Amino acid sequence: MRITHFGHSCLLLDTGSARILFDPGSFSTGFESVRGLDAVLITHQHFDHLDADRIRPLLDANPDARLIVDAGTAEQLGEVPHEVTAPGARLQIGGARVDVLGGDHAVIHPDIPIVPNNAYLVDGTHLHPGDSYTPPPSPVDVLFLPTGAPWLKLSEAVDYLRAVAPRTAVPIHEAVLSRPAMHYGFFERLGPEKTTIKVLDRETATEV
Repeated sequence: MRITHFGHSCLLLDTGSARILFDPGSFSTGFESVRGLDAVLITHQHFDHLDADRIRPLLDANPDARLIVDAGTAEQLGEVPHEVTAPGARLQIGGARVDVLGGDHAVIHPDIPIVPNNAYLVDGTHLHPGDSYTPPPSPVDVLFLPTGAPWLKLSEAVDYLRAVAPRTAVPIHEAVLSRPAMHYGFFERLGPEKTTIKVLDRETATEV
């Protein structure tokens, strides 16, 4: 699996049989030039996961790509063609299998309504949880690990890392931090002994 990180929660997964882009949001850059996509998957409706101004040009440049979203995001898309999915679904995208997990965004504050959040598990091996601590149904090779957010406490992220215990954890959702490397260090020190923390170079395809 080749992975390109465009900052924050935006990732391109190239499985060899499918090219899938996740969460092209306002804090991410470089994804605009990606071509040959089979699908764009959105975990939830927040602007740092979906940039409404850039999604239509991206789809125009990738006419074969399916835009697949949660129910909350669908309400924001207007006439932009899209498909709605929810936890429990299994999608076939190109030659890849995507299981939809999760259901709800993590709590930001009790006074802020909870929105839908889809987690996506690709080929049973690579898990993008969006803004949640969704557990996979079975062990995974790679966890895309949220690192910093208004809803995220470092100890909770570490506990999630320990619970999933992947072969490799790739930190994402870091744009709100001025020094994310400090958090990466905690992941390395406090994470499972057999888990490797892999920080990806921005906009560089990496085999993970």
